[in-house]
Amino acid sequence: MKENRIRLAIAPIGWTNDDLPELGGEIPFEQCISEMALAGYTGSEVGNKYPRDPKVLNRALELRGLTICNAWFSSFLTTKPYREVEKAFIKHRDFLYAVGARVIGAAEQGGSIQGRQDLAIFEAKPRFTDEEWKRLTEGLNRLGERAAEKGMCLTYHHHMGTGIQTADEIDRLMENTDPALLGLLYDTGHLVFSGEDHEAVLAKWLGRIRHVHLKDVRPAVRKKAIKGKWSFLKSVREGVFTVPGDGSIDFVPLFRTLKKAKYTGWWVVEAEQDPAKANPLEYAIKARTYIRKKAGI
Repeated sequence: MKENRIRLAIAPIGWTNDDLPELGGEIPFEQCISEMALAGYTGSEVGNKYPRDPKVLNRALELRGLTICNAWFSSFLTTKPYREVEKAFIKHRDFLYAVGARVIGAAEQGGSIQGRQDLAIFEAKPRFTDEEWKRLTEGLNRLGERAAEKGMCLTYHHHMGTGIQTADEIDRLMENTDPALLGLLYDTGHLVFSGEDHEAVLAKWLGRIRHVHLKDVRPAVRKKAIKGKWSFLKSVREGVFTVPGDGSIDFVPLFRTLKKAKYTGWWVVEAEQDPAKANPLEYAIKARTYIRKKAGI
């Protein structure tokens, strides 16, 4: 495998958290991207402190040898008119295109409880009706067409606390959308936290995976989250997620499978933690070292 088939990025969520802005609220944008580069990454996703002027953002990234690879898009296809969602999507698409990204990671937020700190993550997650599924799958296909207009790829990010969290839900989504218009953003941490067989999901949908999030899980914290009926954000605060090599997931089989399939694109270290407890630079280096050792990248 040629090394340039896979590029390695890291998400800013270990430095500054979009859902919990107080986590890392004091850490400036420039420190975040400088430490990414110092740790040995060449790509980044977009965080809440990133400049929205493409010229300003591109200049800051170029100085550090970084590029944007993707950014989260909140879709509301199950709860809002399609045209309203499409308008927001096109604005998001055009911004990403201007900063060099060619992947768009969408997650349906209709009914999502991921930002609710008063609801238990497992018990209160939404479950779509047949009509909502129809609106979601048809809407994603149409958004995929809008992405393709710019030569971009729309991917779907399954996520805790949303209507697409479990392996069965991922199956239904993939089976009812056009492979040419929608790829899968495969996230190890969300699958393991949800209790799914992450290797089975990888094997089943390998041909649809267009973007990868590498996130590890601390099983002891996960057990507490289930027993204590914690919200998603409390689970994050308490450290349910960590970087590859620091939790329970053996990433070697995943790396091997992706390499064998000649996966081309980004692997993104994405582990939301409290930076006061888990120094972002230290954990970025830890993950970079692990991936270099285990994947040769």
